[in-house]
Amino acid sequence: MKFSIEKKLEGTLARAGTIETQNGVIETPAFVVVGTKATVKALTAEQIRSLGAQVVLANTYHLYLQPGTDIVEKAGGFGKFMDWHGPTMTDSGGFQAFSLGAAFGSAVSKVASADAPVEDISSTAGQLAKVTDEGVTFKSHIDGSTHFFTPESSMEAQWKIGADMIFAFDECTSPTAPYEYQKKSLDRTYEWAKRCLAKHNELDSEKKQALFAVIQGGRHQDLREEAAKTLGALASSPELAEGFDGYGIGGSFTKDDIATAVSWVNKILPEEKPRHLLGIGEPRDLFDAVEAGCDLFDCIAPTRMGRHGTLHTHDGRLNIRNAKFVDDFTPIENDCSCYTCAHHSRAYIAHLFRADEMTAATLASIHNIHFILRLVEKMRQSIFDGDFFEFKKDFCSRYYKEV
Repeated sequence: MKFSIEKKLEGTLARAGTIETQNGVIETPAFVVVGTKATVKALTAEQIRSLGAQVVLANTYHLYLQPGTDIVEKAGGFGKFMDWHGPTMTDSGGFQAFSLGAAFGSAVSKVASADAPVEDISSTAGQLAKVTDEGVTFKSHIDGSTHFFTPESSMEAQWKIGADMIFAFDECTSPTAPYEYQKKSLDRTYEWAKRCLAKHNELDSEKKQALFAVIQGGRHQDLREEAAKTLGALASSPELAEGFDGYGIGGSFTKDDIATAVSWVNKILPEEKPRHLLGIGEPRDLFDAVEAGCDLFDCIAPTRMGRHGTLHTHDGRLNIRNAKFVDDFTPIENDCSCYTCAHHSRAYIAHLFRADEMTAATLASIHNIHFILRLVEKMRQSIFDGDFFEFKKDFCSRYYKEV
């Protein structure tokens, strides 16, 4: 992997560049389309290509459980398995330590409100994941079988899955976990990162895969900065070769400080390596992430929203299930060039959702992914043109109805 910065936005950390992988070039900033199980829900690989997607991310934990990493390896890697021939990424499975642990069966998410109280994490009753210093024990959400992930086994699984860019195994904590636990988790993630790097170097002596470390630290500036300093410094460790090829910035945040927490980190991380913000896809957050120096970001939001009938428009979100769209024969957006808007009306899409037709999810997801991909492309161009802040103001004032 080779990362090049082509333009910096004066007065900010924002930059536009390129990431060269063995399967193609990514122009950054770029939105990474999520294909959790080697499929972007409701879409074919050809549809993903036609939307202009540059890179697809799959989930190690889910592919490990089904169909199994040996099957994916025999297929030639998850890209070939799903007929996607562009750049690919896999996350490590570390997020499932949170989603199947502290967040399982609760209302806790990786993004909390600023006034969310510190939670009691002493009880793990009912959770499907248990974290120790050695690794994470999972109970499969499919059949209840028990599995144990370590930094080394995550590297082995991702090697078999065969993505161009992979992530070190980390613990994503709850944003409302106590400071003391956040600190303990941060130390654990650092030790795991070193183990991942050592195993990665053993498996991949030819550097076919780029390995990204994951920066954690919750809502705490001192922990975030500590993680950035210690993981960034691993490049100087002789036994760990050249260190990490890039950096992922993981949850958890409060909704109001995503940009702040990201900038804490990116002011410290090596400038010459790419940065990926994990699991963020709200338009305002994408602007803030770019301004704070992120090059890549992934999120399931465009397709999840689409499957539930919520559509992005430049005038904000639109719920196509509302009665007023039943006989509205205009496209979702008049100036949108996606397949859905070019061929179908709001009335037709509303009909599909009301009739519980599978095509509804496909057409809605096509539009939403197209919207986000074009938005990030325009952010990139605005960095070159020098009018990023004007573009941000114009977009947000319309989308969020701000004065």
